[in-house]
Amino acid sequence: MKLRIVITGASSGIGFQLARLYLEEGHIVGLISRRIDMLSPLEESWPGSCVAYGADVRDLQAMHKASSDFISRFGCPDIVIANAGISIGNLTEHAEDIETFQHIFDTNVIGMVKTFQPYIEAMKRNGRGKLVGMASVAGFRGLPGASAYSSSKAAVICYLEGLRAELYGSGIEVITICPGYVETPMTDVNPYPMPFLVKADAAARKIIKAVSEGKIFYTFPWQMKIVGKILNMLPDRLHALLFSRAPRKPRIQ
Repeated sequence: MKLRIVITGASSGIGFQLARLYLEEGHIVGLISRRIDMLSPLEESWPGSCVAYGADVRDLQAMHKASSDFISRFGCPDIVIANAGISIGNLTEHAEDIETFQHIFDTNVIGMVKTFQPYIEAMKRNGRGKLVGMASVAGFRGLPGASAYSSSKAAVICYLEGLRAELYGSGIEVITICPGYVETPMTDVNPYPMPFLVKADAAARKIIKAVSEGKIFYTFPWQMKIVGKILNMLPDRLHALLFSRAPRKPRIQ
C-alpha cells in the first residue's frame, strides 16, 4: 500500500533517513525543513513522489501553506511525523539563555503543535491517520546544562499523551517516539560519551517499524529503555547529587 507521509526536520539526521527509507519503499513523502536546499537530492532522486517545502515549524502560516499544497496534490497524509527539534546547552543563571529556552520550546513543543494542527480535521474526516511525535529519553528526567531540551521533551511526552486522549475514538493514532542517543549533527557537538549510540539510518528503521506496528510509546535502543526506567525511580535528591557532576552540553556563547 502506497502511503502519504509528511516529515518535518527532513534535511538531516533522523528526518532525512526516514524520508529516504519511505521513498525507497515507494511511498509519497512531503519534506519540511528550513533548509530546503538540502532536500534537493531527495526531490531529484524521486521526482513525482517527493515534494519539499521550505518552512519553519514555528511559523503556523507557512505550515498551513505546506499542508494545503500537499493535501491538494496527494490527499490527506496517512502519517505526519513531527521530527524537527533543536538542542542547545543552557544555564538559567545566564539571562541571555532565556532566549535559548524560548527558541527550544517554540521549536520542540509549539512547533509540534503547529505541525499536527493543519492535518487533524482532514484525518478526522478520513477516520484514520497517524501523528508521530519525536520525544526523547532526555524527557524522562531533567539534565543539567540541557534543562531546556530535557524539559521540552518532557512537555512533548505529556502533550502527546493529552492529544491521544483528545483524539481517542477518531481513528487517529498518536505515537510517541523516545530515542536515546542517535548519531546526528545535533549530537555531534556533545563533548561526552554517549552510551548505546545508534546510527541515524538504524534509528529510522526502528521508528518506521514502530509506526507500522502502531506502537503507542516506543523507546529505543532497548538498553536506554532500561536506563530510563531506572532514572524514573531515582529519588529527587539522589538524582540531583548524581547528575550535579555530569558533563554538560556546551552553551552558545
